[in-house]
This record gives sequence, C-alpha cells and structure tokens, in this order.
Amino acid sequence: MKFSESLKKNRDFQHVYKNGRSHANRYLVMYELDNGLDKNRLGISVSKKVGNSIVRHRLTRLIRESYRLNEELFPCGKDIVVIARVAAKGRSCREIESALLHLGRLHKMIQINQ
Repeated sequence: MKFSESLKKNRDFQHVYKNGRSHANRYLVMYELDNGLDKNRLGISVSKKVGNSIVRHRLTRLIRESYRLNEELFPCGKDIVVIARVAAKGRSCREIESALLHLGRLHKMIQINQ
C-alpha cells in the first residue's frame, strides 16, 4: 500500500508550476514533476471562479478520493498538482475519476488497458 502526502506550501506549488509538465482535459489540468522522494505528493487547487466554498470543497474531495482509489497506478516519486476547471462543477465522481486517469495516461504515468 502506498502513502501520499499533500502539497501545502505555496512555494511547492510554484515550483511544480514552473518546472513541471502539464496536460489538460475538459475538467482538470495536471502538472507533474519528479520530487526525488519515495512517495507522491498531491496538491489540489480549485479557484473561486469554479464556485462557492461548498462547490470547491466538494470538487477537492472528489479529486482526492479519485486519486486515493487509483493511487497504486501512479509511480512513486512525483509531485502532482491537479487544478479543477470551471467545467468540473457539478460533475459526478465517476467523471472526475475518469478525467484524472486520462491525465495520468497523457503524462505516461499510468498504463491502463480499456
């Protein structure tokens, strides 16, 4: 079983934004960067443009849970920042999970046969 931490500090987010690679789809944007550790660090960002605090926290929970359920598919040693887009508002857990896995495949972090 893997264990991931959260990215909390602004400088960590900025480091991933500046040096990481990004891919996007309709609902999410994902930045990834090697961190040199034996675990992943996940950061989630949801702008006020997306909605009020209830909507933003719901999206944060959905993204975190989608990552947790599929954590074993992601390789260790990555800083991952996921940004929710306005289109993600009101989407189901299944749609958010699918978008997250799609971005993982675009970054060539996970291999899933569909």
